Amino acid sequence: MLDVFERWYKRKFSDPDSLMLLMLLLSVSLLLAFWGGILMPALVAAVIAYLLDWPVTQLIKMGVSRTISTSFVLIIFITLSILTFVSLVPVVTQQSVNLIQETPEIWKEAQAWLLTLPEKYPNFVQVNHIQEMLQGINQKLVDLGELLISISVSSLADLGALLIYLILVPLMVFFMLKDKDLLVGNLAQLLPNERRLIKQVGSEMNLQIANYIRGKVIEIIIVGGVSAFTFALLDLRYAVLLGVLVGFSVLIPYIGAAVVTLPVAIVGLFQWGVAPEFWYLMIAYGIIQALDGNLLVPVLFSEAVSLHPVYIIIAVLFFGGLWGFWGVFFAIPLATLVKAVFNAWSPKDVLKEEDAL
Repeated sequence: MLDVFERWYKRKFSDPDSLMLLMLLLSVSLLLAFWGGILMPALVAAVIAYLLDWPVTQLIKMGVSRTISTSFVLIIFITLSILTFVSLVPVVTQQSVNLIQETPEIWKEAQAWLLTLPEKYPNFVQVNHIQEMLQGINQKLVDLGELLISISVSSLADLGALLIYLILVPLMVFFMLKDKDLLVGNLAQLLPNERRLIKQVGSEMNLQIANYIRGKVIEIIIVGGVSAFTFALLDLRYAVLLGVLVGFSVLIPYIGAAVVTLPVAIVGLFQWGVAPEFWYLMIAYGIIQALDGNLLVPVLFSEAVSLHPVYIIIAVLFFGGLWGFWGVFFAIPLATLVKAVFNAWSPKDVLKEEDAL
């Protein structure tokens, strides 16, 4: 057994560059595992700076100084963020409150419909089974309500953290963009001399992450905006709230679209019942999902490395469990990073043999 491990180690890490890549990955993983919460404002600032680096670079190419370019782009970004917050958040909040208030009525109608099933299908559904199921669901709803109350109380303590984000993050974004060359140079000095594979993985991931972040932000805006407009055009209640949910559902490939279909269908059923309007809604929603998956995604992520759906779902579950929202957001780039690292560690001849198979 030890001989097998020794041969594997020599094959993978006999090259100093491979060992340095492993050490770097372990160091970064430990840093995020132990101090990820503390460093989260810096990580958020780095993500925003990475997102805004492209327009800053374009302005610099036009002859504008880096300081002025950074200030202009950051002011535009903050202004758009404030306008979005002021115009969108109150509407979403009010519709969320209204939906929560009507949830008991929706659930009451759903229970009444479920209790009619034993009369319609006596050979398949028993009354006691329906009653037991409803009791279990009611208990789960009570537990969920208590959890939401506890979260709302604990969220008051997060107001201080929110203020830190609002002050520190824009400040760090400004300096990250303004002093990009200096910071990158200082970071390069910390890296070991044996960094051929580190540069290889970094170059491969730079294109992937940039393409993914910008593409995903554009996809959220387009899908969410089109969904909200379509729902409002069909006179669906909570159109803006449901549109926002559909927009953010694209963060979780496959799973998000399936999950967000449930509230859209429930609200449609509660409003219209099994009527033509309900089917118009579901057809329109299906068309939006089809256009997103077959047209928008291929255009926005044409440069992304293709990953098998199983790997994507595993990445979403794993990284989402580790880092919550940001883990879900970066699940695909992180999965691509893992793939790039394994490719860097795999000998050329092994890759050729695998391709031949």
